[in-house]
Amino acid sequence: MSPGRNAPPPVKDVTGSKTLRSAFAGFGATAGLLAAWGLFESQWVELRETEIPIPGLVRGLDGLRIVHLSDFHLGTLSLNGRALARAVEWTLARDPDLVLVTGDLVSRRRGKPGLEHALRTLAARRPVFAVLGNHDIDESRDPFSEATDLSDIDRRAGAVLLGDEARTIELRGVPVQIAGVDPSSYLEGRSRPAERSDPDAHLRILLCHFPDVVDRLPEGAYHLVLGGHYHGGQICLPGPRGKIRLEHLRAQYWEGLFLRPAAALHVSRGLGASFVPFRLLARPDATELTLKAAE
Repeated sequence: MSPGRNAPPPVKDVTGSKTLRSAFAGFGATAGLLAAWGLFESQWVELRETEIPIPGLVRGLDGLRIVHLSDFHLGTLSLNGRALARAVEWTLARDPDLVLVTGDLVSRRRGKPGLEHALRTLAARRPVFAVLGNHDIDESRDPFSEATDLSDIDRRAGAVLLGDEARTIELRGVPVQIAGVDPSSYLEGRSRPAERSDPDAHLRILLCHFPDVVDRLPEGAYHLVLGGHYHGGQICLPGPRGKIRLEHLRAQYWEGLFLRPAAALHVSRGLGASFVPFRLLARPDATELTLKAAE
């Protein structure tokens, strides 16, 4: 008999492989839950009301209500359309004096019909002004982004699309100027929005997809600047010093209201998600701004 013929077979150590499988299973379950929540949050629109103090605001415009919408990113495989529909429904219920939209309206050409429907619905009730963002002109890191011709939005949807130009309208019998910034000229450093400021308008509002434009303005050029672009970080993680925002990593004006020397600045988190169809700790938003006279 050869040595070891009747010896028991060697025992395999399966503890390590079981631990590894459990770790992968736990990771997969956590990732699945986060993805499900991110999809839910991407269409869980936060409907906000914010008062904005405006020094020197004439009495006729005290209490003027403006709904600020931004960053629809229509046309992607996402729940962005649901978020926009919720915001449109809420805006109609609020019945503001004015609706202003600050860019990144579509990310794919197939989103244009949905954009036209939303703007047409809003413009049937109140004046709507909009500017483009970098995704609208295909200036983004998204490899699937498509430039979309939106030059006929005025005719097809009744909204006024502004480039580097301004319009003056009457609200409550008071002249109000609404100026725009073209994203191409802004990115190339050619835009000069301060030069379009009308001193005869009792309220001057600037629409620019990029909030940092406020730091390029001299004091008093505009009363109010509206922007978007940063999505509030879109995918955020809790950190010891607050949110760690993954969409742009660094920004001076992530979201909300900033009272700067040049003007009051309001930054929207936007309604759509870009690159991935998720949001985390950065709900989409629509905001009603109520202007109040300030000393």
